[in-house]
Parts: sequence; structure tokens; C-alpha cells
Amino acid sequence: MSNMIVYVDTSEVREGALEQLKMAMKELVAFIEANEPRLIAYNVFLNDEETRMTVVHIHPDAASLEYHMQVAGPRFQKFVDLVMLSSIDIYGKPSEGVLERAQEKARLLGRGSVTAHNLHSGFARPAAAA
Repeated sequence: MSNMIVYVDTSEVREGALEQLKMAMKELVAFIEANEPRLIAYNVFLNDEETRMTVVHIHPDAASLEYHMQVAGPRFQKFVDLVMLSSIDIYGKPSEGVLERAQEKARLLGRGSVTAHNLHSGFARPAAAA
């Protein structure tokens, strides 16, 4: 079975914050791409109305997600006035440290819940995505 971790967080865009959020997310994406070479994917999605943002990242293992929370975590403060976090869903087996940091992020950015989903069965072909 796969050790991959898929992380999904969803936030409501605060009124009047869309353009600033778009710029801040481009900066964050560039920072993560430059500083987290193990990360398989990091993508930011906006719904058609641009009122909801979903961030999806895929890690090869729990250590990669732990590293992401350490490296990118200090930058989350920048988003306090831009979004209201609704939920964080982590698919795979995160460490206790990751769960604690996700709870901290949820408290910082909104009222969001944090839910871990254990893998029942499946496989991954991360090399096929490249």
C-alpha cells in the first residue's frame, strides 16, 4: 500500500481580499516549489465565483508533510485577513506532529475542522504523474 499523504484544505475567501489572496498564494507556491523538493504536487483551486479556495498537496510520505508544516507554517499568518478556513482533510497516516500543526492552522485561519482519513486499500503511481 501507499505511504503517500494527500492534504486538502478549503477556505472561504474574505470579502474584498481576492486580489491580495491571489498574489499571496502565488508567492507561497513559489516559496514551496523552491524549498520543498520532495513535494509531489501543490495546487491552489478557486471555485467559479472565486469565493472558495481549495489547496491540495500530495506528499510521498508523512515526513514530507511534516517538513511542509515546519517550512511553510510560519507563512500562514499572512492569510489571517484573507481567508476563513473551513476544513482540513488529510488522507493517509499523518504524524501526531502534523495533526497538531493542522489544528493550530485551523485555529489561526478560521473555524475549520481537521480530519484524518486512513487508507483502506489502493495504490499510487507517482512517477506516472510526471
